[in-house]
Amino acid sequence: MPETEALRGSGALSPAIRDHLGAQLRESYAVLIEEAAPDTFVDLIRRLVAALDGHAAADEKVFGEDLIAALPALRAFALSLAVSAARADDLVQETVLKAWANREKFRPGTNFTAWLFTILRNQFYSEIRKHRREVEDVDGAAAATMVSLPDQVERIALQNVWSTMAKLPASQREALLLVGAHGLTYEAAAAVIGCQTGTVKSRVSRARAWLADALGLDRAEQSLASGTTRA
Repeated sequence: MPETEALRGSGALSPAIRDHLGAQLRESYAVLIEEAAPDTFVDLIRRLVAALDGHAAADEKVFGEDLIAALPALRAFALSLAVSAARADDLVQETVLKAWANREKFRPGTNFTAWLFTILRNQFYSEIRKHRREVEDVDGAAAATMVSLPDQVERIALQNVWSTMAKLPASQREALLLVGAHGLTYEAAAAVIGCQTGTVKSRVSRARAWLADALGLDRAEQSLASGTTRA
């Protein structure tokens, strides 16, 4: 689906704005990651390990522990794609089961979280295709229903970042979260998404420019610079 003109900001952001925007993204996303993964997922993984009945090699037990450790980030990524917490939890459960069934395919030494993200993302879009639903909507109608962050007063600014980000096209939001929130390299994010590295760079650049403008970061920096000049 073509991107709207409103989302095609191509102006280069200053390092200060990029750093500030990145910090806000990581902080707002951390609110989700801070939440403990539901015990049902932890119990599921431990049952899978126990089902090996003592014949599992040490590396398979390590795989299970690594899977438990990755649950918060996995659930946060699921929440960023899904339109409800319940659907996100279903995605996580399917991802856990598929990851366990294909654990021999994971190459030790590579990015475990990125591998899990790939499984989860493929599951999400497979369900979309199966039900023949539109993934992206330019007006952000579906994205706007993303799960809300906690509503404490001190997190109002972060809530604003999250709700504003929800208006981005799904492809741009996804790329920005993988790179800006989860810290994946452009190459790793491209592997998760299944596209060229240059495509990820373009999506992240457009998303950063639009988000910075929507949050008024450019105007804030210009105002600060103007005030400094007059001082």
